[in-house]
Amino acid sequence: MANNSKIILGIDPGTIIMGYGLIAVKGQQVTIVEMDVLKLNPQKDHYERLQLIHQRVNELIRKHKPVSCAIEAPFFGKNVQSMLKLGRAQGVAIASAMQAGVMVAEYSPKKVKQSITGNGSANKEQVWQMLQRILHFSEQPQYLDATDALAVAVCHHFQESSPFATTGKSKGWEKFLQQHPERLAK
Repeated sequence: MANNSKIILGIDPGTIIMGYGLIAVKGQQVTIVEMDVLKLNPQKDHYERLQLIHQRVNELIRKHKPVSCAIEAPFFGKNVQSMLKLGRAQGVAIASAMQAGVMVAEYSPKKVKQSITGNGSANKEQVWQMLQRILHFSEQPQYLDATDALAVAVCHHFQESSPFATTGKSKGWEKFLQQHPERLAK
């Protein structure tokens, strides 16, 4: 990858199916690098599945060298045990990225859907169809968890490239004041 391009890793955490998608951003052009799922055997011990998530995230980081990792925040359901397991899977993915020195950002499912489709209540098929238009691809993956992960990466790109972006070393007002020191009261 050239110096003026960057890779973003998107993750849709799961303890049975973890979606992942990587995009390359070069200027205003965004392309798919890889999109797939890690399918985990539900018969395996939960801790073994967490280890496999850790390994896959590490492999993706070593192979593609992303500058950032965007991960979807778990939505709150009624089953507390499921939420705990999902939170652990998300935590393992986050820790893997951070240990590799990759910046991590988290987005709610509603934020991701709104960023991609303009509708925070869009379904998985609507997200996939809009991603096809944005990224110019035709295939539908076997699992929409892969396109969900791709959507998280694209959402992160949109948030970073927004004139109102608050990611990076300087944020919001802090960045504005750095750019306009004359506006500070003495």
